[in-house]
Amino acid sequence: MQVSDLITQQNTLNTELWAGEKVRPLIKSKLLEVANEFYEALDILKKAVVDITFTGSLANFNYTKVSDIDIHLIVDFAKIDNNKFLVGEYFKAMTRDWNRLHAITIKGYEIEIYVQDKDEPHYSTGVYSLLSDSWLDKPEQKNVEPDVNLINKKIEYYADIVDEAEELYDKKEYEAANNLSKKIMKKVKKFRQAGLEEEGEFSNENIVFKYLRNNKIIKSVIDVRNRSYDKLMSVNGDPEKLFKIYLDKGKASKTYNRLNELERYQRKVRRGHKRMKRRLIGYGGIKNSAPYSKKVSMKRAKSAPPGAGGS
Repeated sequence: MQVSDLITQQNTLNTELWAGEKVRPLIKSKLLEVANEFYEALDILKKAVVDITFTGSLANFNYTKVSDIDIHLIVDFAKIDNNKFLVGEYFKAMTRDWNRLHAITIKGYEIEIYVQDKDEPHYSTGVYSLLSDSWLDKPEQKNVEPDVNLINKKIEYYADIVDEAEELYDKKEYEAANNLSKKIMKKVKKFRQAGLEEEGEFSNENIVFKYLRNNKIIKSVIDVRNRSYDKLMSVNGDPEKLFKIYLDKGKASKTYNRLNELERYQRKVRRGHKRMKRRLIGYGGIKNSAPYSKKVSMKRAKSAPPGAGGS
C-alpha cells in the first residue's frame, strides 16, 4: 500500500456494497447478522445497544482494495456500569479477541467490529445506520491536499523506531523492548487522534496511521510488545538460544565489537528489506505479461552479498 493509494478519492461509493446511497439489502442483512451474533453472545450488551452503524473508508469515497468494513455497535455504557472507562476497556478486549479470531469477508473486504459509547465523538464523515437504513453523517467529496513529504518522513520515523524495538527483542533486552513498543503504540494513537480532531480522516496524521496499519508496521510493534511481555512473565523462559560471537559467560561485552555490530546490522537489514521492497514495488497496478507469469517475490534473495543481511 502506497501513500498515493490512501489520498486518492473515488468517484462513487463502492458499488459492490452500495446501490446508490443505500447499502445493498443482502449486504445489510449479512452485516446485521454478524453484529447480532457478536452482541447476543455478550448478555450485558443486549440491554444497551442503541444503534449499529457502518462507517470508515468503505462508507466514504476514500476506500482502497485493503479497506475493512467497520461495524460499530453504539452502546449506552451507563446502562452497564457507572465506570465507563472499565466498560470501555472490557469491550476493547472483547472486540480485539473477536477481530483476531475471525476473518469474515464480504466481497473480499474483512469485517471489523467495534463497540463505541453513544457519547463518544466520531470523526468520520461517513456514518450509516444499519438499523434505520439511513445516513447519520453523509460523506462528501473533499479537496484533499496532504503534505506527502511530511507523511513520508513520519512513516520513516515510525518504521525506524519499530526496527529499534525489534532489535531490542533480538538482543534479549525484553524489558526495554516492551517499554519501547508500548511507548510507540501510545504515541501513534495520540498522533492519529490529534489529526482526526483537527482535520478529520484526511489529515496527514490519519494517513500515516493507515499506512502503518496496512503495511503491517503496527502489527510488528504489537507482536514485539506481546512477545516481550511473555518473556518477562516467563520463569526460565528462554528457549531461543541464539548464536552469539565473543560472549563472556553468557553476557555480551558492552564495548564495541565489530563482529557483533555487523551481526546487528544484518538483522536490521533483513527485517526492513521486505517492508521496503513492498513499499517501493510491491503494490504496482500493472498486470504481469510474458515472459513474467507472477509477481516478484518480496523475500530477500539467498545470494545477497556478505554483510547485506542475506539469508
